[in-house]
Amino acid sequence: MPARPSRNPPPTASGTPAPRQRADARNNRARLLRAAREAYALDGADVPSSTIARRAGVGAATLYRHFPTRGSLIAAAFSEQLAQCLATVDEALRDDDPWRGLRTALTKVCMMQAEDRGFSAAFLAEYPDAPDVRRERARAEAGLARLVQRAKDAGQLRQDFDTSDVTLLLLANNGVLGDSPAASVAASRRLLAYFLQSCRPTADTPLPAPAPLHLDDLYRPPRRTE
Repeated sequence: MPARPSRNPPPTASGTPAPRQRADARNNRARLLRAAREAYALDGADVPSSTIARRAGVGAATLYRHFPTRGSLIAAAFSEQLAQCLATVDEALRDDDPWRGLRTALTKVCMMQAEDRGFSAAFLAEYPDAPDVRRERARAEAGLARLVQRAKDAGQLRQDFDTSDVTLLLLANNGVLGDSPAASVAASRRLLAYFLQSCRPTADTPLPAPAPLHLDDLYRPPRRTE
């Protein structure tokens, strides 16, 4: 009696059916990204890759097969947030009212930061092995500088305001975030309101010299002690 033809897909050289292998790879990648987003949102981007692999239920080899570097994992995990932040800046630049555009952009970025602890690291940190993050961060920095200059040119922003003051705001906003999402959002909104009020040209008290800050100063991994 002739053997019945197999209904399974032909095996690859490793002996694993190709379609199943592709499905497993897609599932593993999705699990890794989900685990990374959750871990970064809770503890920031200093979470070790081994912790993310365990959280996803896969081995370290699987993680490195999909994401050879830590930077590549961070960039992939927060690609949507990166795109959203850039879209926020671009939309603000299209606003006919320079002050409203700047205010809206700062409000949305601060809210993204308040709602996700990993946002600062993902979008604003310096990762040599994540060129896409660096490139998009540079675009955002240039866009924010244009927003600031437009508002100053329109007489809607105090003339001694410096672009580095945006970094100062984000550093302060990062510092008021707490364990409760509701408390973080409330604190962020109040801090931003104080900041925006002080930025108007009617605030005639001179400011000290600008701090030498850039967006890559927003997130620095903590110094580890032996």
